[in-house]
Amino acid sequence: MRPKKVILCVDDNEQDLSVLKFMLSTNGYRVLAATNGQDALSLFAENTVDLVLADHAMPQMSGDQLVNRLKEIASHVPMVLLGDPQKMNGLAHGADAVLAKKNCSPQELLERVKVMSARKRGPRKGMHRMPAAPELAVAS
Repeated sequence: MRPKKVILCVDDNEQDLSVLKFMLSTNGYRVLAATNGQDALSLFAENTVDLVLADHAMPQMSGDQLVNRLKEIASHVPMVLLGDPQKMNGLAHGADAVLAKKNCSPQELLERVKVMSARKRGPRKGMHRMPAAPELAVAS
């Protein structure tokens, strides 16, 4: 049995957070929930997280600020901002993706989560690594 992917969901609106948590957990994900940036930073430090879903518009620490702080800690973890892309000036900021919170269907969100949480960083299959510098010198 494959271990469940861990998703950190951050939203100051407890109802939206509850819906996200229910939707993801019923689809086989382990969900960590936080209602603010400080709690999210603590959960992120204490757990191995495969994906972060953060609301853009939060008091004290915006989703932008949270994503930037988390990327400093673990840049390899995919992060998705949920919000109004027009209010964000069309920029993804430090996030790997931006989803329109109000116009995103549950199926679209689940598909994005599936793709983003499966994503691996580093060389792709079939890519050849460059030999180390000493091996290059021996080839002459």
